[in-house]
Amino acid sequence: MYESRTETPLHSRKFVGRLLVHVGVSMALLGISLAGGMAGYMALEDLSPLDAFLNASMLLGGMGPVNTPKTDPGKLFAGCYALYAGLVFIVTAALIFTPIVHRVLHQFHWDDED
Repeated sequence: MYESRTETPLHSRKFVGRLLVHVGVSMALLGISLAGGMAGYMALEDLSPLDAFLNASMLLGGMGPVNTPKTDPGKLFAGCYALYAGLVFIVTAALIFTPIVHRVLHQFHWDDED
């Protein structure tokens, strides 16, 4: 997927394109995760769409829920969603920073002998 150490680093335009693809995939993952969290909060905790958005987005951002769950299924959902949101946070950060770290490391290891 990425160029090896024997290949020249990508041109700036192609690198920006690669970075935009990674950001796009990250945003899609966040959007799907936010929609799923909102649906769960609305169905299991009977929250309004705005309150469900607030709770789901706070969890995805690593801050924690705003409303304390009241029902047992809602508590189970909130716990599972919190674990999921933590993983999504890590995966999103990794997706965005991977092309940047690869480019920096590639610059250090690339031999310009040809």
